Amino acid sequence: MATTTATTGRQWADGPCALVTTPQYATRKTDIFTTGATHMAHIHNAILRDYNSIYLQAPHVKDADKADFVGYSQAWFRFVKSHHDDEEAQLFPKVEDIVGNTDIWTETHMEHESFLEGLGEFNNYLTSLKSPSDFDGKELQRIMSSFQESFNHHFHHEIDTIASFADLPTAPKPESPEADKAAAIFKAWGKKTVTKAGTTDVVPFFLLNLDATYEDGMWAKWPPMPAPIRWGLVNIAGAYHWGWWKFASCDSAGKPQALYALQSDGTKTEL
Repeated sequence: MATTTATTGRQWADGPCALVTTPQYATRKTDIFTTGATHMAHIHNAILRDYNSIYLQAPHVKDADKADFVGYSQAWFRFVKSHHDDEEAQLFPKVEDIVGNTDIWTETHMEHESFLEGLGEFNNYLTSLKSPSDFDGKELQRIMSSFQESFNHHFHHEIDTIASFADLPTAPKPESPEADKAAAIFKAWGKKTVTKAGTTDVVPFFLLNLDATYEDGMWAKWPPMPAPIRWGLVNIAGAYHWGWWKFASCDSAGKPQALYALQSDGTKTEL
């Protein structure tokens, strides 16, 4: 399932939601919370690229591509909803236990509530379509605009929140058993929150919205996995929804690609 980076000068998925600067890139710190926040930033950036790719392409999708675009958009919803639910049910309580403080996520809980209604409207619109041909990209864009500000704020601010836990007086000491436990929690949760959401849809969706060139290519091999496994997740597991991935922000090598629906017919490339 090879792709070719599209023509220079086309629209990329770097707006309207700006991407998150990873704490490790910004500070070069390696404590467990800076590292955990950085891993979370990678997931958030994939979600933000996903948002941007949907928002920018929605009004330009041709009738023949509407079914695939609706599927692509629904995969984004499943990704975000699973991510949110897993944070609330799994990650947050475990981090509270690590630092011995049940108030650390108060603002984050409020941020979640600020965009859930709009996210639900996004899903309701897509699932209520009688036919993909009824899809109206401008209507989907309107719905996305209604929660864009709160959504974007949260996906940036949560990274700062997690990184700040390193300064708590109860934060685990470096190289302590508690620090090792915390690192394992972030690592296991990050993997689970993606794979649990769906191997044939959310996993390839996630991998095809990771930019290997981001922050000077510092994260080109993130998430760490053998190359054949990554290839299989994109090309074999991803083959089930083959038509969806032409809308992704990156190609199978992790290189940013011009957005499919915004290209002229003569320059379009597909997976």
